[in-house]
Amino acid sequence: MQIEGKVAVVTGGASGLGLATVEALLERGALGVGIFDLNEELGDAAVSRAKGRAVFTKVDVVDEAQVSAGLEKVVETFGAVHFNVNCAGIGTASKTVGKGAPCPLESFTSVINVNLVGTFNVLRLAAVEMLKNEPDVFTGERGVIINTASVAAFDGQMGQVAYAASKAGVVGMSLPIARDFSRNGIRCNVIAPGLFETPMVGGLSAQVRERIEQQVEYPKRFGEPNEYAELACKMLEMSYLNAECIRLDAATRLPPR
Repeated sequence: MQIEGKVAVVTGGASGLGLATVEALLERGALGVGIFDLNEELGDAAVSRAKGRAVFTKVDVVDEAQVSAGLEKVVETFGAVHFNVNCAGIGTASKTVGKGAPCPLESFTSVINVNLVGTFNVLRLAAVEMLKNEPDVFTGERGVIINTASVAAFDGQMGQVAYAASKAGVVGMSLPIARDFSRNGIRCNVIAPGLFETPMVGGLSAQVRERIEQQVEYPKRFGEPNEYAELACKMLEMSYLNAECIRLDAATRLPPR
């Protein structure tokens, strides 16, 4: 589906992978982008740089009312929703049982709620708006959904039980979602990033970074957010790509710890 002239909603769009995706969409001629995030300062800054082609809404992705209000704002401003890229997510470290104590259930469920339930919450509501679009004259498409998983969905490390489970769920729901919309012209794909330069790794020491980078096969570095954004844009444009999960990880396979 052509990006130029289309409208996108990006969760986690104020920083990291989400912000890079917002910028890439605008560079490729998107009519407008709705940025959903909890960080108002960064969100407002991104909107300022977009010069009228983006709107920000403070959104907790698990809150149905907030997501609905954000989508309404996007439609009021730009007239439609064609794309939904979900980058919002959190991660915590906790072993199933550590030092004799079980993983706090609240810790587990909070990660599942944001990463899995929140992703589904946004895409299901965004899809309602996509269904209102006229089919694309060239492809018949009405919209495209891209969700963000992680290599942890396949190679979850010790202490990553909640994070790995949430991201595996994101991968697992892509096929039934694509099938649900197969008659409506909406595709659903997944990107599973490896180690990327995002705020989540920003506080790592040089020593820790070097040790982690040794786990990467080639190139031996953290991925750049713009590389995620480039793949996301290709997924939006490639009409035959559906229900697919692509690892973007420089051949990384996470060790047990």
